[in-house]
Amino acid sequence: MHPYKKGDKLSDCQCLIRGEVMRAKYRKSFAHPEAMKPNRIEEVRFDMQDAAHVFKKGHKIMVQIQSSWFPLVDRNPQQFMNIYEAADKDFKTQEHRIYCQGQYASFISLPIVTSHEN
Repeated sequence: MHPYKKGDKLSDCQCLIRGEVMRAKYRKSFAHPEAMKPNRIEEVRFDMQDAAHVFKKGHKIMVQIQSSWFPLVDRNPQQFMNIYEAADKDFKTQEHRIYCQGQYASFISLPIVTSHEN
């Protein structure tokens, strides 16, 4: 049973538990950035810091993967370049794919610690 009924103050609440930024050009090494190649499937591993959070019965998890978090993080020109030198003309539209099935299916590994409340 969901802890809140529709219309309750927190029934549709979304709360950011962890937010982190990692540019894909650093997916293999922070010392040696590497451009992504168009239409090529790339493995991107990303470990987030632990977050001690209690998910109660009825809670749901939402994961967002995006190429920009502006204005919290500087704009992404979607090109392999020095972002701080990018001019307005350098910013491009880009399509990103996340694979959901087959040998390249994306996944999230989420360790779960259970507790027994009295």
